[in-house]
Amino acid sequence: MLATESRKDRKHSDSLLAPWERRVVGRLLRHVPAWVESQHLTLLTLLWSALVLSASALARGDERWLWALSGLIALQYVTDAIDGKVGTLRNAGLVRWGYYMDHLLDYVFLCAILLGYTMLLPDRSQYLMAVVLAVSGGFMVSSFLARSVTGVLTISYLKIGPIEIRLVFIAINVWLATAGRAYMVGVVPYVIGASLVTLCALVFETQRTLWNLDRADPRATEASQHRRQARFSSHAPRLNTHVTGFTTQSPIDNRNSV
Repeated sequence: MLATESRKDRKHSDSLLAPWERRVVGRLLRHVPAWVESQHLTLLTLLWSALVLSASALARGDERWLWALSGLIALQYVTDAIDGKVGTLRNAGLVRWGYYMDHLLDYVFLCAILLGYTMLLPDRSQYLMAVVLAVSGGFMVSSFLARSVTGVLTISYLKIGPIEIRLVFIAINVWLATAGRAYMVGVVPYVIGASLVTLCALVFETQRTLWNLDRADPRATEASQHRRQARFSSHAPRLNTHVTGFTTQSPIDNRNSV
């Protein structure tokens, strides 16, 4: 990606907690030690992911480990929220690397959480989390494809963004730690259904927006007019046509030749 393109690209979020999140991040930046760089914060997601898998494995025998899992989700949110801001504030220059690694590791962390929940399900129901992962990946693919043609990375939908998703995971952990895992198998299909409907709505809305943008583009309108004119010209009757060396003339030409 060119540097000019990187500056034009922007991230958009209109989630419920986005204003509060911006204020909190601004305060957290004041307490980041000078020796901690943005890349350190980004790569910490690898550590959080490994610890999530460990806590989930331990939660199979003792559900109190789900409280530790919630703590890890909160810690990952903090480092993920401030890593880019630290790089911008200190002019680290890792724009391309930071963009790529930050979002790639977000996906790694999501996979770690879902794999952790897979461990908590009975063996015969673990395939359900593969469906959850596929649907979750669909949201990310849609966002990045839309960003590639608009320059805007939208990270929220229906007022739900990254921080709200993390709070949902924490709420699930609290529920599992207090109520047990007995109802988990029955709830997951409803989660899949609701997520799939939301994904379809997002895709429909996104493609409609892009369609309207294309139709409003003057270049697209001009090209469409040229194509229509070319089709009309190709089907228009010709008065003078050469057929096997002879010239067929219109009645007007024949009248003038008499």
